[in-house]
Formats: sequence, structure tokens, C-alpha cells
Amino acid sequence: MIPKSGNRFRIRSCVNKAASATRADRLSFTPGQCTASRSVRTGRKQHMKIGIAGLGRMAAAIGARLIDQGHTLMVWNRTPEKTTPLAAMGAKVAGSPAEVAGASDVIITILTDAAAIDAVYGGGNGLLSGNVAGKLFIDMSTVRPETEVALAKRVREKGAALVDCPVGGSVVPARDGKLFGFMGAEPADAERAKPVLDQLCRRLEHCGPVGSGALMKLAINLPLIVAWQSFGEAFALCRDLGFTPERLVDIFADTNGANNAFRGRASKIATIMTGGDAGEVTFSLANAQKDARTMAEEGKARGLELPLIERSIACFGEAIAAGWGVADGSSQPVYWAKRGK
Repeated sequence: MIPKSGNRFRIRSCVNKAASATRADRLSFTPGQCTASRSVRTGRKQHMKIGIAGLGRMAAAIGARLIDQGHTLMVWNRTPEKTTPLAAMGAKVAGSPAEVAGASDVIITILTDAAAIDAVYGGGNGLLSGNVAGKLFIDMSTVRPETEVALAKRVREKGAALVDCPVGGSVVPARDGKLFGFMGAEPADAERAKPVLDQLCRRLEHCGPVGSGALMKLAINLPLIVAWQSFGEAFALCRDLGFTPERLVDIFADTNGANNAFRGRASKIATIMTGGDAGEVTFSLANAQKDARTMAEEGKARGLELPLIERSIACFGEAIAAGWGVADGSSQPVYWAKRGK
């Protein structure tokens, strides 16, 4: 049960002291010593040499934020043209992940899946190919906990440390330093990572040992993905009312059923419904389905039934097959409402 403090609920980080000695390749939460954790900005900025390997939308936004905070940044991407905007801001461009690791004290990755992590960290020019002793790696990928546990083992064998810290939030919060970070790390490594993560996150939670952050991220994304599908079904019910998209979306946004994500994207959803340009994609439908598959895999590994996410995978898959995969995740309600018309 989440402890209650006054009139506000506070999420607490539960760290099992024996976790590092007893956990194998499967993460479980065991009641232990619980300590509250929040991101606190002190105003002190420690200049650091930071590297980012892999520049998707989120990584690029985080890179821009770090440059604004006065850090020296080196970046690498498989397709070099994606490094151009950050290079224009002053970032150095590396020729390989190994070069990024060699020149940086802290290395950040936000990669698509376990295969991408293996490709960037491994190999002859990977992040772990050179001498990385004493360095700190922060992986923000949305992957299964076992992926982070395996990566942490490889990193430790090279004399370095790993913190897994996937984040809640999209491109704009990343650029503004207003993400919600979920750390999985040994306490000492979490403390090392906080000076960087505090500049990226409005709130930072240490959820437990490595893998805990990954598990929490899967959990918080699950209701979001299910919600997008549920709004599509609700919109479909309203077809015969003849409401304009703006009116329909405005009504839903003013109800208890609307979440923050819906309210924040209400105008975008209305624009998509009318066939207009909704602007920058922050979290694609294809990536949303990828995350949903990861949730389902984790649930199966834990012996859990997750029927809503299983059904959402199929519904999102239908939209992707119809050519909506590159659209923003908030397009799922629009696709489903128009389906079969």
C-alpha cells in the first residue's frame, strides 16, 4: 500500500537491501527499507562531459537540454544527419559509440529495444569496447527489466556503473527539463546520476535496484496505451451525434474520463480528426505498440494476465497495418472512430 502523508500520496522507493545478492535474471518487488525520493533542484550546476549514443526524438531533446545547462556534449547516431541540429548548438560529433564513451564521464542512451541496446553497447566499436572503468552509463530505454539487469552485468564487468532511468513525458518536457524519471540502481550509483537527471526531470524516483525503473516505466505506460484505444471506442459511439471534432473532444476533455495526456493533446486530436496537420510526432503509434508488446512479455514472464494490453496490441496493430504507424500515438482514437466508415 502506498503510504499517505497528509492529504497527498507520495510514491516511495522500496529498496531491498539483499536484492543485489539474491536477484538473478528476474526482478520482483520485496518489502524492504522504503525512502521517499524526489528530484530537488539546488541551483548548483556541475559541468560534466556527457555523451549520448543514439539520437531519437527524446535523446535529441535531452541533448539540447544538456547543452543549455552548460555541459560539454558529444553525440553519435547511426545516421549522421540526425546529429546536425545538436552540432549546430555546439555538440561534438563522434564517429562511433566507442568514441562517445572514451570522451565522456556520463553516457546516456535511449534506444528502441534490446537488440538496439546490444548493437550500441557491444561490438568492436560499441560503448563497452574500450576502457570505460569508472564511467557512469544511464540507459533510458523502455525495455524489460531483464534487459537492464543483463546490461548492468556487462557494464560492471568493465568497471563502470549503470543506472536504468526510463522517463515519463515526451519531447517538450524533455527539452524543458520536466520529465518524470524512474531510476533502477544501487544507491551509490543513483546518487552519482542525480546531478544529471535532476536537470532533466521535474521528479525523480529511485524505484529499487537495476531493472526497477524499467518495470515502473512499463507499468505507467500501460494505462496510457489502453486509454488511447478506449477513447477511440468512445468516439465511435458518438458518430451519429453529428458533433464537430472540436466539440466532441472538448466534451471529453471536461470529464473525469479524460487523463492529462488526453487534455494536453485535445486540440491535436481534433486536428487529426479533420485531416489537418497535427505537427510534430512525439510518440508514434508503432512505438506505442512496441511498448505494449514489451508489457505483455513482462506480464507473461511474471505469470500475470494483462487482457487489456493484449487487446490493445491487436487494435494498434490494425491501425499500423492501415498505414498509421508513423502517426502520433494520440491518433489511435481517430483511427478507431473512423474505422469501417
